[in-house]
Formats: sequence, structure tokens, C-alpha cells
Amino acid sequence: MNVLITGGSSGLGAAVARRIAADGGRPLVIDLHPPKDDVEHVLADLTDRRSTEDAVHGLARQAGGLDAVVTAAGVDACGTLADVPAEDWERVVQVNLLGTAAVVRAALPHLLEAPNGRVVTCASTLGIKALSDATAYCASKFGVVGFTRALTAELKGRVGVTMLVPGGMDTAFFDGRDEQYRPGPDAQLNRPENVAAAVAFALAQPPGCEVRELVVCPAREPSWP
Repeated sequence: MNVLITGGSSGLGAAVARRIAADGGRPLVIDLHPPKDDVEHVLADLTDRRSTEDAVHGLARQAGGLDAVVTAAGVDACGTLADVPAEDWERVVQVNLLGTAAVVRAALPHLLEAPNGRVVTCASTLGIKALSDATAYCASKFGVVGFTRALTAELKGRVGVTMLVPGGMDTAFFDGRDEQYRPGPDAQLNRPENVAAAVAFALAQPPGCEVRELVVCPAREPSWP
């Protein structure tokens, strides 16, 4: 199985890439930074639609096609709407929402040729439940929720679509934030490997069977339900 993974150099994306490889598949990574693991990759910025499309098509040609896409790339910009610089706010939406759409759009011709093509988008519990000081992230992830549900209806019977809704994970995603926006010392975060296992489960469904939406969070996740 050839699986294209955005954000595959760190965090959830890297965990998914490792899981795909462990299961005998072929991970293909798009990221701003090269992966630490030895996997095929192309460096691209998801805010640049042209380079993103080129990366998708290049990896698909290199691998001889795509069987699945997992859009794990994501960024955040915490703070009130008045305090977050407009450029930072807009980048969150560009990466998380528009980047997701660009990757899926470019991958669709390849997925439609696959015998059991799959898309897994990465929303968030904050794509369903809003919090203060997270307008950019919530806007982007609420957008991913709407995009994915519409895409599911659009591709029904042709490409399987799963919306992953993860809660807090123990990754570098929270690094560099002001202390007030970082998980506390007692926070119980999910290991990205656990969430990657859920992604692998969705991808492993037989033809005609789909996991449409999948919430995976720590047992004491505060943002869900």
C-alpha cells in the first residue's frame, strides 16, 4: 500500500509513516523538514499550492500510484484574535484547511485508479468544540470537518473517506507555546502511536466497508465530549 502522508516528519505524521512501514506498506512523506526515518519524501510548504501539487504528483509517479492519503500536517497560533498577527492566523488556515484540500485534490486522480483508494483527514476535537484563544485553529479544523463530510458524500462508492478526530497527543506540537497554552504537568496525553494504529485500522478496511469518523483521545481528554 502506497500511503502519502503530510506532516510525516514529526508527531502524528511520523507515527503514521512508521506504522505503515511496519505493516509492509510504503510511506511517502510531504513535509517542510526531512524525516528522521529513512522514508521517501519531498519537501514542500502546504501554503504553496503549486509546490504541494507537484510534490503529490511526483511521489505518486515515483511510487507507481497512490492507495491512500493521510493529511496529518497541522499548525497552530494561540492567542486572542486581536493579539495573533494576521499572517500567523492565516497560515493556520492555509496549512490545516487549504493545504488539506490541495493535497486531496491533487491525489484524487491517483486514488480513483486504486482498487480501494482511501483518504484520512485529520480534524480535531477542537473542530467540534470551540475554545477561547483558538480562533485560527478552530476555524481551520471546523473547516476540515465540513470539508471531509462533504467529500465523503461526493466520493461515496469511489474513494473511502475517514475523518480522524484526535484529542491531545504527546508530540512537539505544544513546544514553543506560552505556558498558558501548554498542557499542564498532569495532562494525560495520547501517544501518537496509538492514534496511528487507529489510522491503520481505517486504512485496512475491506472494499465496501468504511470507517467514516473516528474519535481517538486520552481517557481523560478535557475537550471531549
